[in-house]
Amino acid sequence: MGPVLAGVLQLLALMAALALAHVPLGDYMSRVYSSGRHWRVEKWIYRGIGADPDTEMRWPAYLRGVLAFSVAGVLFLYLLQRLQGVLPLSLGFQSIDPDQAFNTAVSFVTNTNWQSYAGEQSMGHVVQTAGLAVQNFVSAAVGMAVAVALVRGFARSRTGELGNFWADMVRGVTRILLPGAFLAAIVLVACGVIQNFSGIHEVGQFMGGSQQWNGGAVASQEAVKELGTNGGGYFNANSAHPFENPTPFTNLFEIFLLLVIPFSLTRTFGVMVGSVKQGYAILATMVTIWAGFVALMMWTEFAHHGPALQLAGGAYEGKEVRFGVGASSIFAVSTTLTSTGAVDSFHSSFTGLGGGITLLGMMLGEIAPGGVGSGLYGMLVMAVIAVFIAGLMVGRTPEYLGKKIGTREIKLAACYILVTPALVLVLTACAMALPTPAHSMADTGAHGFSEILYAYTSAANNNGSAFAGLNADTQWFNTTLGLAMALGRFLPMVFVLALAGSLAGQRPVPVTAGTLRTEKPLFTGLLVGVILVITGLTYFPALALGPLAEGLAA
Repeated sequence: MGPVLAGVLQLLALMAALALAHVPLGDYMSRVYSSGRHWRVEKWIYRGIGADPDTEMRWPAYLRGVLAFSVAGVLFLYLLQRLQGVLPLSLGFQSIDPDQAFNTAVSFVTNTNWQSYAGEQSMGHVVQTAGLAVQNFVSAAVGMAVAVALVRGFARSRTGELGNFWADMVRGVTRILLPGAFLAAIVLVACGVIQNFSGIHEVGQFMGGSQQWNGGAVASQEAVKELGTNGGGYFNANSAHPFENPTPFTNLFEIFLLLVIPFSLTRTFGVMVGSVKQGYAILATMVTIWAGFVALMMWTEFAHHGPALQLAGGAYEGKEVRFGVGASSIFAVSTTLTSTGAVDSFHSSFTGLGGGITLLGMMLGEIAPGGVGSGLYGMLVMAVIAVFIAGLMVGRTPEYLGKKIGTREIKLAACYILVTPALVLVLTACAMALPTPAHSMADTGAHGFSEILYAYTSAANNNGSAFAGLNADTQWFNTTLGLAMALGRFLPMVFVLALAGSLAGQRPVPVTAGTLRTEKPLFTGLLVGVILVITGLTYFPALALGPLAEGLAA
């Protein structure tokens, strides 16, 4: 079997598995967020945090809950890292420096999981499990809660109430992420992923020095790392490490995990707004972009220039031979389109155009299908923009799901789509203009620029992957990337929840003969076009200086 055929067959198997899970998982999540019952363990949690789960919240109160919980998470994780030197099971590792502890705390609380450290050389078992793994669960649940609040904004009328943040967040953990991660961890352990609290072992002598490995609760963290679109690896090599991802099957299974909730949330959206066809329209948009990017990536990595690459049968530099070019291409596209940031190959070693595809995937706004929750609410904001543009073309007041898209709604949507590009482009320009940040680049020219552009694109879009050639463990990058992650996560949430509150307060608009049918393929095509045009107009000059210049010069 040729490598191209193997990649295509893996892609088809993945799509079949996602299709089988779409309806049951999507329906289950809609029941989770619509249920009026509370599990006993959930009641204990509500008592412990002093929350009333039955109290409806307007958008400012919902936002205060999101921000208060996230700030508490940052402080706890920061202190845990700073105290690591005196904690048990620290494996002898010292406390984390203040700037790196800040960066890591913000990274995991914002569901970014950017790592400027090597996990197996820096973090002990307590920080990994009680700190990082816990945030993998709750940060994902926060994203899903905000998405559900926006869906309720479309589904409800004449009220500003969006549900209860504490109930939504706790249910996301206890009813969706914990059971899913538990089952996924069992599969991973059965397939060879390690799960222990072992210390450091010397495994041999290599080139005059000793080789040491430490164990850890890797399978349990790997499961939620992918299921919650987190991406932070237990080891520095992330999902390219055989302890995290030992076989081609586990590689495909991990891709399935990181895609299954974002794609299935479109079904949840359709059920909650009372029209599954609307959910299918959003799903079709996501699938079109994702499948198109996978095809482009495979083409760039297989249809290469130069006799060496042609003889090898693909651009194998930086890729694990046990996965190959096809599976690595699927993983790279899926992880950069879902805000996961996990890697089973090193994006800096991809071809110039291949690296540009991973960059462009993040620049779309992590919406195809995006992170758990954040992908859905990002796509719905883009749908609002698309409806507004369609209304301008035909001279009608734009409407979406029975709600008028007026001045307030379009201002909030516009602010949402402007935040991330502003962070990326301004911080990239500052890093290139100042003398010190440029010293962190491993390469000069177009590829060196791409390293810095990739770093800020990854941080502001809460992705977490890196071009790997950049030394980001400096005070400048730890601080500025930390700020980009925080602002890129919470400022958009402000606009999303304000939009949800505005929509929930409206009266439903009756459907007429002139209403744009947003469940039809025509709207799907319009939405794909709007996403690509907005992204292209925003980022094309920066892409031309980096990956496009590198790819065309090859």
